[in-house]
Amino acid sequence: MSAARKIALIGAPLDLGQGRRGVDMGPSALRYAGLLERLTEIGHDVVDWGNIETAILEASSIKDDHAKYLPEIKAAGGRIARLVRTALAEGFVPVVLGGDQSISLGTLGGISRDLGVGGVLWFDAHADMNTPDTSPTGNVHGMSLAAALGLGGESFESDEWTFPAVDPSRVALIGIRSLDASEKPRLRDLGARIYTMSDVDRIGIERAVRESLTHVAGAGFVHVSLDLDVLDPEVAPGVGTPVKGGLSYREAHLALELVAESGLMGSMEIVEVNPMLDNRNATAELAVELIASALGKTIL
Repeated sequence: MSAARKIALIGAPLDLGQGRRGVDMGPSALRYAGLLERLTEIGHDVVDWGNIETAILEASSIKDDHAKYLPEIKAAGGRIARLVRTALAEGFVPVVLGGDQSISLGTLGGISRDLGVGGVLWFDAHADMNTPDTSPTGNVHGMSLAAALGLGGESFESDEWTFPAVDPSRVALIGIRSLDASEKPRLRDLGARIYTMSDVDRIGIERAVRESLTHVAGAGFVHVSLDLDVLDPEVAPGVGTPVKGGLSYREAHLALELVAESGLMGSMEIVEVNPMLDNRNATAELAVELIASALGKTIL
């Protein structure tokens, strides 16, 4: 087990970034699955700062079909950013509980506001590298990494952050298996380390994660984004955009154990847990165990 750390849980029940209802209940599902108790059990000093305020779909309207609900998402992101900055200032590791992947705007924006540009390890079935000009859906959760890299354009600017928040030479994506046509050339030009599931099959999860950690290490910060759809739907059914052929239960745990072993992670977010699509909260329970692995839980 790694050394005890101060951890601040920040709930971000935002579901406007994607097209299926229910992900706004993700923070509650993670808490119900015993997240605070699990992290306390392995020796950490954990505080729960509750949920930020977010707009709801019924009280919101789409102003731009190319980036749906972006003003409301940015407003929520600003609240996330402020809490993340407070956590860092007080010596906590911020662990942000989503919500959909659009919460990354606030998480990464808040971190970089104080720590400068950093690196990101992105566990996801999707690359989230669309922009308003290329997205086939207009859903902002599929633009989150591109925006954090400064590729989203003026509409993603905010008084709460300055993008880019992430150094394009310090991005690693693991578990990728569903890309839109426009994302492929953008990823090739980015210079990121990209480990598709085919790559993981060939070289193994240990090598993929170790190489990724080396790639993202450096000044500023190292942030870990865990989208539960990186796992195979058979072990993580409660996600909004499941894609067959993901990480197995053991591969995911080993990946997060290697993150903990590296000592590099300074912040984390967990996104896309959707209890409405889940089986008896199994995905949230798995997410809790993976967070614990990332924060030092070991078998022995």
